[in-house]
Amino acid sequence: MRTSLNVPDDALAEFDAVAEAEGFDSRSRALREAMAEYVERHTRLEDAAGEVAAVVAFDYVHDEVIRDLHGVQHDYQDVITTTSHVHQGEWCLETVFCRGDADRVRELVYRLRDFDAVRRVRVLSLVGGDR
Repeated sequence: MRTSLNVPDDALAEFDAVAEAEGFDSRSRALREAMAEYVERHTRLEDAAGEVAAVVAFDYVHDEVIRDLHGVQHDYQDVITTTSHVHQGEWCLETVFCRGDADRVRELVYRLRDFDAVRRVRVLSLVGGDR
Protein backbone atom coordinates (compact mmCIF):
# COMPACT_ATOMS: atom_id res chain seq x y z
CA MET A 1 0.00 0.00 0.00
CA ARG A 2 1.25 3.46 -0.78
CA THR A 3 0.58 6.42 1.45
CA SER A 4 1.92 9.94 1.85
CA LEU A 5 2.86 11.88 4.95
CA ASN A 6 3.53 15.50 5.74
CA VAL A 7 6.75 15.56 7.75
CA PRO A 8 8.86 18.59 8.65
CA ASP A 9 12.13 18.68 6.67
CA ASP A 10 14.33 18.56 9.76
CA ALA A 11 12.50 15.52 11.18
CA LEU A 12 12.78 13.71 7.86
CA ALA A 13 16.49 14.51 7.61
CA GLU A 14 17.06 13.13 11.11
CA PHE A 15 15.03 10.01 10.33
CA ASP A 16 16.98 9.42 7.11
CA ALA A 17 20.31 9.87 8.92
CA VAL A 18 19.37 7.33 11.59
CA ALA A 19 18.04 4.89 9.00
CA GLU A 20 21.26 5.16 7.01
CA ALA A 21 23.41 4.71 10.13
CA GLU A 22 21.36 1.61 11.00
CA GLY A 23 22.00 0.20 7.52
CA PHE A 24 18.50 0.35 6.08
CA ASP A 25 18.48 0.18 2.31
CA SER A 26 15.36 2.34 1.96
CA ARG A 27 13.28 4.86 3.85
CA SER A 28 10.25 2.60 3.39
CA ARG A 29 11.95 -0.30 5.14
CA ALA A 30 13.03 1.93 8.04
CA LEU A 31 9.53 3.39 8.34
CA ARG A 32 7.94 -0.09 8.38
CA GLU A 33 10.25 -1.12 11.24
CA ALA A 34 9.56 2.09 13.15
CA MET A 35 5.82 1.51 12.77
CA ALA A 36 6.13 -2.09 13.96
CA GLU A 37 8.04 -0.97 17.06
CA TYR A 38 5.41 1.69 17.77
CA VAL A 39 2.57 -0.82 17.47
CA GLU A 40 4.40 -3.33 19.68
CA ARG A 41 5.03 -0.72 22.39
CA HIS A 42 1.44 0.54 22.27
CA THR A 43 -0.05 -2.97 22.30
CA ARG A 44 1.97 -3.95 25.36
CA LEU A 45 0.58 -0.98 27.25
CA GLU A 46 -2.97 -1.62 26.02
CA ASP A 47 -2.85 -5.34 26.86
CA ALA A 48 -1.57 -4.89 30.42
CA ALA A 49 -4.06 -6.02 33.04
CA GLY A 50 -4.20 -6.41 36.79
CA GLU A 51 -1.41 -5.32 39.09
CA VAL A 52 1.69 -3.95 37.29
CA ALA A 53 4.93 -2.22 38.07
CA ALA A 54 6.11 0.35 35.54
CA VAL A 55 8.76 2.97 34.91
CA VAL A 56 7.50 5.96 32.94
CA ALA A 57 9.89 8.66 31.70
CA PHE A 58 8.94 11.94 30.07
CA ASP A 59 10.53 15.26 29.18
CA TYR A 60 8.87 18.65 29.10
CA VAL A 61 9.30 22.42 29.07
CA HIS A 62 9.32 23.25 32.78
CA ASP A 63 7.74 26.69 32.86
CA GLU A 64 4.90 25.83 30.49
CA VAL A 65 3.48 22.84 32.30
CA ILE A 66 4.94 22.23 35.77
CA ARG A 67 1.82 23.20 37.75
CA ASP A 68 -0.42 21.01 35.59
CA LEU A 69 2.00 18.08 35.81
CA HIS A 70 2.07 18.34 39.59
CA GLY A 71 -1.72 18.20 39.53
CA VAL A 72 -1.66 15.03 37.42
CA GLN A 73 0.90 13.42 39.72
CA HIS A 74 -1.35 14.16 42.70
CA ASP A 75 -4.33 12.68 40.83
CA TYR A 76 -2.38 9.43 40.34
CA GLN A 77 -0.65 9.15 43.71
CA ASP A 78 -2.45 5.84 44.20
CA VAL A 79 -0.10 4.28 41.59
CA ILE A 80 2.94 6.61 41.68
CA THR A 81 5.41 5.38 44.27
CA THR A 82 8.46 7.53 43.49
CA THR A 83 9.51 10.29 41.12
CA SER A 84 12.90 11.52 40.02
CA HIS A 85 13.41 14.93 38.41
CA VAL A 86 16.40 16.38 36.54
CA HIS A 87 16.76 19.89 35.05
CA GLN A 88 18.34 20.39 31.64
CA GLY A 89 18.03 24.09 30.92
CA GLU A 90 14.40 24.91 30.19
CA TRP A 91 13.70 21.19 29.72
CA CYS A 92 13.14 18.70 32.51
CA LEU A 93 13.31 14.94 32.58
CA GLU A 94 10.99 13.14 34.98
CA THR A 95 10.98 9.46 35.85
CA VAL A 96 7.90 8.09 37.56
CA PHE A 97 7.90 4.69 39.23
CA CYS A 98 4.46 3.11 39.44
CA ARG A 99 2.83 0.11 41.05
CA GLY A 100 -0.85 -0.61 40.88
CA ASP A 101 -3.75 -1.31 38.59
CA ALA A 102 -2.78 -1.41 34.91
CA ASP A 103 -5.79 0.73 33.96
CA ARG A 104 -4.64 3.52 36.27
CA VAL A 105 -1.05 3.38 34.99
CA ARG A 106 -2.31 3.45 31.39
CA GLU A 107 -4.53 6.47 32.22
CA LEU A 108 -1.52 8.25 33.72
CA VAL A 109 0.54 7.67 30.58
CA TYR A 110 -2.25 9.01 28.37
CA ARG A 111 -2.78 12.05 30.60
CA LEU A 112 0.92 12.89 30.37
CA ARG A 113 0.76 12.63 26.57
CA ASP A 114 -2.09 15.18 26.49
CA PHE A 115 0.21 18.12 27.26
CA ASP A 116 1.69 20.04 24.33
CA ALA A 117 4.73 20.98 26.44
CA VAL A 118 5.51 17.30 27.10
CA ARG A 119 7.71 16.12 24.26
CA ARG A 120 7.92 12.37 24.80
CA VAL A 121 6.41 9.85 27.22
CA ARG A 122 7.98 6.40 27.32
CA VAL A 123 7.02 3.35 29.32
CA LEU A 124 10.48 1.92 29.91
CA SER A 125 9.40 -1.14 31.82
CA LEU A 126 6.03 -2.73 32.41
CA VAL A 127 5.88 -5.88 34.49
CA GLY A 128 2.69 -7.71 35.32
CA GLY A 129 2.00 -9.12 38.77
CA ASP A 130 2.25 -12.67 37.42
CA ARG A 131 5.94 -12.28 36.52
